[in-house]
Formats: sequence, structure tokens, C-alpha cells
Amino acid sequence: MSLSLAAGDLDRRIVLQRAARTPNAFNEPEEDWTVLATVWASKTDVSDGERARAAETEATITTRFRIRWSSRVADLSPKDRLQYAGLTYGIIIVKELGRRVGLEISATARTDQG
Repeated sequence: MSLSLAAGDLDRRIVLQRAARTPNAFNEPEEDWTVLATVWASKTDVSDGERARAAETEATITTRFRIRWSSRVADLSPKDRLQYAGLTYGIIIVKELGRRVGLEISATARTDQG
């Protein structure tokens, strides 16, 4: 497996988000998403699929994003999510590429969002 994280390979801008609890007007905690980091990434589509369920069609795509390691993203996990090209991806797994070299993020998104 190549650890290519050259600048030319990182040609997609993604936004990594983390859930945060903030109080609303009634001082009740509400979950909201805050930006953890905006980074350059490479993108590889792994699979796409379509599932019919209760007369609805759900189309999904699984994608791998590779980013450079930094202290801001070192603790990225499936509790977080990412946004790219108008889609919100749920993170499935995060793998370390080398020691503090990069991260490989496997994520899935519904393509019928919006």
C-alpha cells in the first residue's frame, strides 16, 4: 500500500465536523455540528449501492478519503462526520497511515440528500 500523500494527490477540500452540545434559548442541551478542521484530501470511491425499502429507494456511496495527519485530526472517529461536494458522510472507520503521516477515512453517504 502506497503512502502517497503528495500535495498533488490531495486535490479535494473536505470539512471534518464534530458533534457539540450547546444550550438553546431554554438552556436545554442541543446537539449541533461544529467544524473540527477543513483539510485537503484525496478521494477514492469504493462502492455504491441502491436499496429498496418500503417503496423508497436509498442510494449510498462508500468513499475513502486520505488526509495528512495533524494534531487537530489525530482523534477523528466514527462519532464525527465529513462534508464534501454537498454530501454529508458518516465516518465508518479511521486508519492511521504510517506514524503521524496520514489518516485514511472510510465513510458513507446517501446520494439522495437534499
